Amino acid sequence: MRFAAGRACAALLTVLAPFAARAQAIPPADQQIAAAVLALPAEMRAGAGVMGYKAPGKLELLRPVKNGMLCLADDPAEEQFHVSCYADTIDPFMARGRSLREQGVKGAQVDTARFAEIRSGKLKMPEKPAALYQIFGPKGAYDHATGKVTSGRALFVVYVPFATPESTGLSGVPSSNTPWLMLGGTPKAHIMFSATM
Repeated sequence: MRFAAGRACAALLTVLAPFAARAQAIPPADQQIAAAVLALPAEMRAGAGVMGYKAPGKLELLRPVKNGMLCLADDPAEEQFHVSCYADTIDPFMARGRSLREQGVKGAQVDTARFAEIRSGKLKMPEKPAALYQIFGPKGAYDHATGKVTSGRALFVVYVPFATPESTGLSGVPSSNTPWLMLGGTPKAHIMFSATM
């Protein structure tokens, strides 16, 4: 009887775990903004808009865009620390990805759906390049007291929809010391840069 009760309790904890994660405390808006903009070069931070969390799992605008860059705050419910900033011209593409994931679409199927919408004209991609800056790290990577990321990995890309190695002169082979083109020929084609450059 005790064994069965233990199994029932473990099963209940498994079911409730996602809800417990979502119940994590949401940092004040100013802390979310301070952390989110760290993905950008210092001179671009003050004018960047920021989307963050006022309620669990719901991104909302915390600060308007003034310089063409939009940042996403770290989701307190996620297991990893992640902030990103990108040119607001590519926000329709990014927002559609978030919407599809909220609907339960997973993995590569997100891009499959977005690419189909781009081909049909329902979803528009920017005509000019659009930069994306990100920082990934363990959950404690950002220290609210110091306002610094103490551990983490930066990633920089520039979206150039439908670009190819031939149209850009960039290799499609991954490299750690030179820029290279990822997903060439697709709506999501982008130039990858190493954080050590």
